[in-house]
Amino acid sequence: MRRETLRLYAITDPKYAVHVSMKDVVRSALEGGVTMIQLREKNCSQEAFLQKAKEICALCHAYQVPLIINDNWQVALDSGADGVHLGQSDLPEDIRFLKEKKLWVGITAKTVEQAQRAEAMGADYIGVGALFGSPTKQDAKRITFSECKEICESVSIPAVGIGGITKDNLRELEGIPLAGVALVSAVFGAEDIRNSSRELRRLTEEIFT
Repeated sequence: MRRETLRLYAITDPKYAVHVSMKDVVRSALEGGVTMIQLREKNCSQEAFLQKAKEICALCHAYQVPLIINDNWQVALDSGADGVHLGQSDLPEDIRFLKEKKLWVGITAKTVEQAQRAEAMGADYIGVGALFGSPTKQDAKRITFSECKEICESVSIPAVGIGGITKDNLRELEGIPLAGVALVSAVFGAEDIRNSSRELRRLTEEIFT
């Protein structure tokens, strides 16, 4: 996985696709320049999740943008998605079976130990946070910028920052060796998703290398 792929990583939330379809909001983000999409569904059936994943996967691939599935590796495999992102509570003992299926694997890491274990397991990237608290995960434990820097520097795989990041606080992350940022409300909660994504992409290209 190239670091640039993680530059502007947009994570969906069903609450931002109530009056319009998930496909429409994802299309707007893709048109704005997001570099990766993660489909996150916590309260729908396996069948509904798979159907939605297939639809979003086809859309993402039309824009040559990878699709990651949150937690559900079976949906990732069955939908043709590019990878799966796993939290610590969803982490199997061994992820080699996912790697053998050519899936990218991202793992949430909140400590140096978790990051190093993720790398040893074969993860392609880690998600580090919450950096500013998280409006979508109220129980997310916040980590300091110095802790984030230490985690990033403890591994050779790329890291993406997550948790309450917006265009207004994005520059506070300058100097931390992140490949990019993962955003939910800053992208999908924007009044104009396309233009907001375009501005966020510009900022991330300036801040991260």
